[in-house]
Amino acid sequence: MSDDLAGRLTVPLDLDGVTDKAGLMDAVARTLALPDWFGRNWDALLDSLSDPSVWPEEAANRGLLLVVTGWRAYADDRPEEWRVAREVLTEAADRTGPLTVALALE
Repeated sequence: MSDDLAGRLTVPLDLDGVTDKAGLMDAVARTLALPDWFGRNWDALLDSLSDPSVWPEEAANRGLLLVVTGWRAYADDRPEEWRVAREVLTEAADRTGPLTVALALE
């Protein structure tokens, strides 16, 4: 593990069984315990992932390593949605130094 990831809170985002955008948004909201006002759209996802104040408290203090698992079926079934999801995850990580997103190879 590189030094810049040391100490971050590692949170698995399990997308097993996710079949559409709504399911993805629900999985992220549940995993990160996002506030009720989370809008469940691409812009809201980007804003939430880019804002450590809405992450779990421990992650807001230490940084967050979000490890995405179970994503291949969703990516295969909804390639355009998955492309947008990857773009959002990438942009959020680029915007927010304490956020790293990793796709688990399965």
